[in-house]
Amino acid sequence: MPSSDKSTKRQDVQPVPVHPPDQRFARQTDFSGDGWRVFKIMAEFVNGFEKMSEIGPAVSVFGSTRVVQGDREYALAEEMGRLLAAHGFAAITGGGPGVMEAANKGAQQAGGHSIGFNIKLPNQQKSNPFIDRDKLLTFDYFFVRKVMFLKYSQAFVVLPGGFGTMDEFFEAVTLIQTRKSARFPVILMGGSYWDGFYRWMHDTMCHQKGYIGQEDLDFIFLEDDPGKVIDIILGFYPEGYCLNF
Repeated sequence: MPSSDKSTKRQDVQPVPVHPPDQRFARQTDFSGDGWRVFKIMAEFVNGFEKMSEIGPAVSVFGSTRVVQGDREYALAEEMGRLLAAHGFAAITGGGPGVMEAANKGAQQAGGHSIGFNIKLPNQQKSNPFIDRDKLLTFDYFFVRKVMFLKYSQAFVVLPGGFGTMDEFFEAVTLIQTRKSARFPVILMGGSYWDGFYRWMHDTMCHQKGYIGQEDLDFIFLEDDPGKVIDIILGFYPEGYCLNF
């Protein structure tokens, strides 16, 4: 009987060795410490809730870390922080340089609460020097930090920025759209940076594709005048402020 080529080939196949996981990622597949990690997450929440419980109305200001003093965006953020303080709002930022530094600087120099929600990153983001010493919180977890921004802010003021800025913007509008959060104004400052983006949301997402409704844009504003930003925020709350969730 002639031999089968297929059976010969099967006998020649050697099993593929299974290598141990790369040690760089081994800790990511070790779940034995997850139970204890929950307590660390809880501690970040508790610390944040305690620090923010007596602050009062606040506005979060977002934007690029790469903005420097002398840039238009820096001046806008600094004036925004100053006006927020003058109208009784605490200024909350991500605690780092750039737009965040400018908003904290304006708020602190105007005598308002200047709050920083810093985050530990591989490139070691340093907190800026214009945060009130008792109001600097540093987080390990982005999602805990986001909860703090969303829970305690009466508005988001979003200046030009990168992925982090866009992440905070979309986090806010998604929670408002899905009614997981109370409605609050989200104000885009720096018109030339946001014009095309807003037109795309309005024309393509909303009217052409119908992926969002017009009501999903009703709380998003484009405004470059810091004074008018204050008017938008004050006009949004005729019955007073409340926590978002």
